[in-house]
Parts: sequence; structure tokens; C-alpha cells
Amino acid sequence: MGSSPVTKLDQALAGVTKLGFDTSPIIYFIESHPQYDGLVTEIFQRVSNGRPEGITSVITLTEVLIHPLRRGDAALQQQYSDLLINAANFQTLPIDIKTATSAADLRARYNLRTPDALQVATALAAGCDAFMTNDAALQRVSEFPVLVLDQLEL
Repeated sequence: MGSSPVTKLDQALAGVTKLGFDTSPIIYFIESHPQYDGLVTEIFQRVSNGRPEGITSVITLTEVLIHPLRRGDAALQQQYSDLLINAANFQTLPIDIKTATSAADLRARYNLRTPDALQVATALAAGCDAFMTNDAALQRVSEFPVLVLDQLEL
């Protein structure tokens, strides 16, 4: 893991007008993850300013709500809903037949897990220029740059 070169966030996001999001960066942002808080806060500040626009799929909503629901944490549920449903310049998109078919193709070609394939397919369908995750294995997807938090710095 440590062998990957580190890229400056400005360089990684240069020219990116639409950024797809995996679930992990959203959890790190909402729950102020100590290791990633500065980085994800900067990324979401840029999204709130409209460059880049943020995109994710309804898979993220399912994934982020599991722990708050288990813990009965209504405040945390609301924080996630506010970002994923109500935030400016951030869209949580449904998965339609075309996206599901594209996800199957991605899963077949890259051996992705179904949720990851659906996330990537949603970002591609929405015209994203890059995809933000913390799963380096997703970098085998070659349709667009896959940005891994562990390989970025401010």
C-alpha cells in the first residue's frame, strides 16, 4: 500500500467537473475520521462550491445508514440524509436498467463486487471525470481516474 505515489489533491482534481463518490469518503467526512478528515473536508468544501459536482448512487445511502440505524442514532441518519439528499451540488442517483447492465459489464471485465460495480457504473453514466474511493483495488477500472484517499494529500 505504501508504495503508491502520493498526489496533491489540486493535481488529482485538475479538470474534474463531476466527481463520483464511493461510500467510504462520505463516511469519513460525516463522521470526521481522524486520518482523513482534513482531506475529505477540503473535497466536500469544493463540492459545496460547485467544482467539482459530487455524484453517488443510492447504494451509498443504503451503506451509510446501516450503522446509525443499528445504533438508533437519528442525528447521524439526518446528517447523511442532509448530504446525500439535500446538499447543493451533490446528487444521489437511482440505478436504472442501463446502469445495472453497465455494472454487470464492469463486474465481468474487472471482477468487481456488485456494489462497487454499481457505484462505478453510476459515476460513468452521470459523466463523471473521476471517482473518489479508498479502495485501491478499484484502480483497475480504466474508464476514468480512480482517486484513492490514501494516495492523496492536500
